[in-house]
Amino acid sequence: MTAMKTPLYETHLKYGGKIVEFGGWLLPVQYAGILEEHKAVREKAGLFDVSHMGEVLVKGLDALAFLQKVVTNDVAAMTDHKAQYTPMCYPDGGTVDDLLIYRRSMNEYFLVINAANIEKDWQWLQENSAGFAVELTNLSAETAELALQGPLAETILRTLTEVPVEQLGYYWFIPELLVAGKKVMLSRTGYTGEDGFEFYCRPDEAAFLWEAIMEAGKPYGLMPAGLGCRDTLRFEAALPLYGHELSATITPIEAGIGKFVALDKEDFNGRAVLAEQKQNGPRRKIAGFVLTGRGIARAGYPVIYEGRQIGTVTTGSYAPTLEQNIGLALVEAEYAGVGQTFAVEIRGKHIPAEVIKKPFYHRKGK
Repeated sequence: MTAMKTPLYETHLKYGGKIVEFGGWLLPVQYAGILEEHKAVREKAGLFDVSHMGEVLVKGLDALAFLQKVVTNDVAAMTDHKAQYTPMCYPDGGTVDDLLIYRRSMNEYFLVINAANIEKDWQWLQENSAGFAVELTNLSAETAELALQGPLAETILRTLTEVPVEQLGYYWFIPELLVAGKKVMLSRTGYTGEDGFEFYCRPDEAAFLWEAIMEAGKPYGLMPAGLGCRDTLRFEAALPLYGHELSATITPIEAGIGKFVALDKEDFNGRAVLAEQKQNGPRRKIAGFVLTGRGIARAGYPVIYEGRQIGTVTTGSYAPTLEQNIGLALVEAEYAGVGQTFAVEIRGKHIPAEVIKKPFYHRKGK
């Protein structure tokens, strides 16, 4: 299958983006460099192309009841123009995907799903819609998305719109406004551990919007940012990445995001398994660790305790903000406590590591 291009492909080349294939898409892994872009997002601002993400519209009289069945969080707790993060599970508790839900009205919701899961999620949602008065529309091909992230994101955005965006709360959205004269849906969520905004727009207007934001951000040190720093940023904030900390064989409870599993709502896919894990504790847990010896842990590396494998690294990297080699690993629950020591097998050597508190990074200010 040929890798797909986002509407900003030519723009990335113009800005010197180094293109790689990710989840079937051709995307920039970096421009100036991962460390430089990471630092810009932590201290100033970075602009990301996330047009590869999938979007699904859920409409109808049973829209709420349908979503309550397919996701673990309590969608009924949302009000209009609120956003919500939630896992979506199989009946066995394994994770189909983790997604964002935007409530436009009681009978209309806009879902944002992971790029590599678009086809799988779309089929799963359709299968589960049987018996519900609900209409599903896959808007992925007709939606582009940009993400402006960093402590100066709000300052930059205020120069591009007359709407007082400083009043927009975290995990809220504005269904329609003009940014640089273009109509967008604007949300304030993010996947970097920093403040930030997402712009959902028409694909043919994405390049114009990108250039307008970059121009407005010039005085503030705004940089284009690629997939490389997107991963190191989310990793420092210990935000899960599907296929690593979450998967068909890893439940939200094991991943440590049980607060997004609402057991006090009506039945939903995976409820029985997740309730049991919440009550008795899961047999495995995602633990954060720092390597106390030399080396960088990578996804898939074995975690060893007294000569026995007790788990596997899900993400590992040098953390630029912390200046440490850290990681996340799915390990047997008894070895997941802060202060626990074990080893990570790196190229045949057992490198000592210690479990530390997650998230590794907290942003300052609001």
